[in-house]
Amino acid sequence: MMRICGILEMDQIDKGTVIKLQSPHKKSIFFLKKGTVKIVDVKNNSVKYVVKKGNIFGELALYDKEAAAEEQAIALQDCIVCFIEYDLMEDLMAKHNSLKNGVLKVYGMRIKRLERRLQDLLYKDSATRITEFIQSYICDFGEQDGGKIVADNLLSHKDIANLTNTSRQTVSNVLSSLRSNGIIDYNTKTISMLA
Repeated sequence: MMRICGILEMDQIDKGTVIKLQSPHKKSIFFLKKGTVKIVDVKNNSVKYVVKKGNIFGELALYDKEAAAEEQAIALQDCIVCFIEYDLMEDLMAKHNSLKNGVLKVYGMRIKRLERRLQDLLYKDSATRITEFIQSYICDFGEQDGGKIVADNLLSHKDIANLTNTSRQTVSNVLSSLRSNGIIDYNTKTISMLA
């Protein structure tokens, strides 16, 4: 870890900024130190997943360079990212199995989440998928505040629709229903539910 810290470059990214995962002269792996980013499929402009602080992104460049070129990251909050060129990361992973295992674990967890999304698509209706996604999002990205868990409201209805394979209108209807039933509360800045 000390060796990585010596090689990492750090950058401050403003909210709404597109983080270039790859450029012709430089391909990097990113460590999110502060903030939240969404990873978007550039082909169809849909959100693939959301990354919170303490996680990595852009690691697809280690395994599939062509597929990695089809992703971009967008800062949902002001962020601090550390990054390392992927060839340096490959060298470090070859020398340190614990680092390789850590990256594979992150990738494995991402695959597990995608499998769960596929299962949900097959076996759950859209309202259930949206409800479970919102509850999971609040738990993953929120913090305890009295008797509630409160998370920053970072995703648009279109983003939630992409992540749950539903329509934006269905997301709006389900969120309104959840709010009127007292299950969640939200405004433009936060989304919350009882702990």
